[in-house]
Amino acid sequence: MQKINIETYKKNYPMLNQVINLEEYFWSNPNLVQFQSAIKNSPLTQEDVKDADERLKRFAPYISKVFPETQETNGIIESPLVQIPFMKQSLEKNYEETILGKLLLKCDSHLPISGSIKARGGIYEILKHAEDLAFEHQLVTKEDDYSILASDQIKEFYSQYSIAVGSTGNLGLSIGIISAKLGFKVTVHMSADAKQWKKDLLRSKNVEVIEYEADYSKAVEEGRMQAAADPACYFVDDENSHDLFLGYAVAASRLKKQLEELDITIDENHPLFVYLPCGVGGGPGGVAFGLKLLFEDNVHCFFAEPTHSPCMMLGLMTGLNDQVSVQDFGIDNKTDADGLAVGRPSGFVGKIIEPFLSGCYTVSDEKLYSMLKQLVDTEELYLEPSALAGMIGPIKLFNEGNDYLAKNNLVKKMEKSTHLIWGTGGSMVPEKMMKEYYQKGSPSK
Repeated sequence: MQKINIETYKKNYPMLNQVINLEEYFWSNPNLVQFQSAIKNSPLTQEDVKDADERLKRFAPYISKVFPETQETNGIIESPLVQIPFMKQSLEKNYEETILGKLLLKCDSHLPISGSIKARGGIYEILKHAEDLAFEHQLVTKEDDYSILASDQIKEFYSQYSIAVGSTGNLGLSIGIISAKLGFKVTVHMSADAKQWKKDLLRSKNVEVIEYEADYSKAVEEGRMQAAADPACYFVDDENSHDLFLGYAVAASRLKKQLEELDITIDENHPLFVYLPCGVGGGPGGVAFGLKLLFEDNVHCFFAEPTHSPCMMLGLMTGLNDQVSVQDFGIDNKTDADGLAVGRPSGFVGKIIEPFLSGCYTVSDEKLYSMLKQLVDTEELYLEPSALAGMIGPIKLFNEGNDYLAKNNLVKKMEKSTHLIWGTGGSMVPEKMMKEYYQKGSPSK
């Protein structure tokens, strides 16, 4: 990697000083362009997302059979969309800022199988790999009932192959659980900030977990090296995977139906604002891309990062993408939001999402815990700390995003707007740990 001249960048981007000083910052993306112009240059298309959606439908009978918790949705892995009016009132009171429009929470925290947004992209990528192998060896056709993949014979076939992934936690859970269920041998390389309960859960599913003292980037590097040395090993590359990205993007068409069921209109006069916690970028990038395909310029997507791990903001702000890490700027990448503890962003995601993304903002760990407690107190909903990063988004927008609203002719439309917080994980957190999180959100006396 090239040596970054910090002083030059600080001079060219004065706002970097706030980010480097770990102050919360709201950044509007100057490279956002109109949807029709942006999509012309995109390497991924609506057809790619549709292909991913169809594949998930083919696998639905298998998912329903081996994960009984999905039977109610016929094997489709999906989460509820709920209105959170009491949380809205609490945020307005706490931050003395009015949130115009509706406030909703997309509960990917309660996705079946692995309890996080990673149940979308992670599980999808493994299913695609499993399908590719099954096609190659003529074990299944597209017309078959995929529940036959649950047979001992096919599990035995998959046991000849292995899967590797580097993770801070939730991606590892998703990859580990689905890979082991199919019959693959699976290794999850976990960074120092990954929670112990996630490692323990994976080991209980017969997943090999290798721990590192270093951060996420080291875990990914080691996983990549393991896979490269074994032709039968498939590496899930969170930093560069088109398949992960497309698995996340499928969420958009499902969300559109949920909004319609709630009688919520999204159009030029009823804009949608979506706030997505961001680590390496694949999950929020895929979701945002899918939403832009459907709602075009009527949806505005913002990434939310911890003040100690603003990798995507730095990558996009400087134009360096994955050529820069937070450590290059003297930021320590230490945050309790373990799923977002990423020092270097995905260059692949950064380049794809740049023309579609409205902006990024940072939030302190202290506020994550405070909002975690607020959400429990007001709506009885439990999320893990990293999943609360999106919750402050509307406050940030109304408080610091006035230039963005004015530039995009949105000021007079805000009373008819909808704000959607993407709750990325939490339902798998052990009760004892969730109580500890809750206590951390209580103001010290």
